[in-house]
Amino acid sequence: MTRTKLLLVLLAASTLTACAAAAPGPDLRGQLTMGSAWGSSRSAYGQFLAGQAALQNGSNAQAATYFDEALQLGEDPGVLADRAFTAALLAGDVQRSAAIAPRGTDANEQVRRLGVLTRVVDLMASGKGRDAQTLLKTETLGFPHRPAAVLLAPWLAAAAGDGNGAVVRPELQGDRFVQYFGQLSQARLYERAKRYDEAETDYKALMAVENARGLFLEDYGAFLERRKRHADALALYDAALARDPDDQGLRMARTRAAARGAAPAMATEKQGAAHVLVACAATFASERQSQFGLAYLRLALRLDPKRDDAWLLVGDLLAQDDDHAGARDAYAKVAPTSARYGTAQSKLAWSFQTAGDKAKALVLAQQSAAAAPKDRDAQITYADLLRANERWAESAAALDPLIAGQGDKPDWRLLYMRGIALERAGRWDDAERDLLTAVKMQPDEPDLLNYLGYSWIDRGVRLPEAIAMVQKAVDARPQSGAMLDSLGWGYYRQGDYKTAVTKLEQAVELEPGDPDVNGHLGDAYWRVGRTVEARYQWQRVLSLEPDAKQKAEAEAKLKDGLGGPPAKIASTQ
Repeated sequence: MTRTKLLLVLLAASTLTACAAAAPGPDLRGQLTMGSAWGSSRSAYGQFLAGQAALQNGSNAQAATYFDEALQLGEDPGVLADRAFTAALLAGDVQRSAAIAPRGTDANEQVRRLGVLTRVVDLMASGKGRDAQTLLKTETLGFPHRPAAVLLAPWLAAAAGDGNGAVVRPELQGDRFVQYFGQLSQARLYERAKRYDEAETDYKALMAVENARGLFLEDYGAFLERRKRHADALALYDAALARDPDDQGLRMARTRAAARGAAPAMATEKQGAAHVLVACAATFASERQSQFGLAYLRLALRLDPKRDDAWLLVGDLLAQDDDHAGARDAYAKVAPTSARYGTAQSKLAWSFQTAGDKAKALVLAQQSAAAAPKDRDAQITYADLLRANERWAESAAALDPLIAGQGDKPDWRLLYMRGIALERAGRWDDAERDLLTAVKMQPDEPDLLNYLGYSWIDRGVRLPEAIAMVQKAVDARPQSGAMLDSLGWGYYRQGDYKTAVTKLEQAVELEPGDPDVNGHLGDAYWRVGRTVEARYQWQRVLSLEPDAKQKAEAEAKLKDGLGGPPAKIASTQ
């Protein structure tokens, strides 16, 4: 499990989140946007409106350009200040956003507070640690930036040469996020001050927190490596890998420690400050406050431009805003030597797949898999994209080396993936073997139970066992229309058409846009004599963008029914 995922787990478990309140916070763009019309001419107001629309649509760099042009053409600076600042910051131009950050009493208070934080970070990034510390002390930052201000304080003290202030642990009453990341900062700053025993005391305290240790384990391991305690570092990494054997970062750390290679350097003041800002950004992202999350990531990258986890999160947030070009630029910032390179390439490939450039997606995935034959994520991404493009046999073949390399106990998820590919490729005997093995290993996984159960049902074999299997899946996920469809189709195959209708009607309510589910309900209606409704369902299939097979089947049924007269039913039915 990645440290970002662990952070989100920690946040979900925490009674108080760090950088956001329980209620949804303000959306910077929504707060600052007054319209969405594009300017029709290159007037000051036209450029202003164009900037508004670009900002609302997530085109931050374009919005910043429009606002700059509006200023040059004479638009009132007071009207533009908040918007121009926000656009520049979200686009990653921290220096400009710091220069134009609203400071007056007329400024929106939320934007003004973010402006103060931006100026503090920019001063620190410019080597003016003392000025940054003074500004943060002068300006009291409240919601939602108080946790970030508290966590930044010791790093600003270190940058200002304030040794005593640097090792004061950040605290915010009742806030576990600040407690944990404040203790990490103190451990790092104790090490910088050569107070190694006190640093290790902090690290050990963090390792004792079960739901948070994964966030800080690599930091502790790197500390042990720097102290030349390679055996202790190896023991730490091995224990973690026993829990999560696929963690690429941990595997790389273990390899380094085993070879007694150069340990990661201690965090600089700027890197330490960037770390806490990335953590706050992840908090905002978990609270669906993506604009604040993106703003914090831009600030972190001003301090540490090579921080790979920040670039990945930037890409994710931009992709959510449909800024696919910006997302790709962010993913491309991750270097090939990084433990996160495989993840970045996977996201990059999928961005092209989502945009419809399937050829480009497959080329990227294939290149990544070939360049890193031992990188599990790269191989899985390539297999997944082959499967998404219906190249079933190739997808299964791409998974073969991964599964073979795991010996007698392969990952059930890989078997499930290969089983799907083999089934679609027409190799049912091989697919069934993989799926049965996966079910034995993971007998309560609903998706797996449903897939194998439906495969049997659709083939008309092992029906009682298949229906029981799908029923178990439905019990686990009663709101799954796909699983209810499988169950209804199982009863249909058994000849229990009345029960099939009941289950399939429930499935259509949950999945009204699925051609297969609507087609199955039409078949069941026909068998119980409800021919008008059956034809309605088959006609509906044709309106739901069916594939060629679904379309041909629906058209044939509309023409000839199901090849015979529908069953007569009792008047009470």
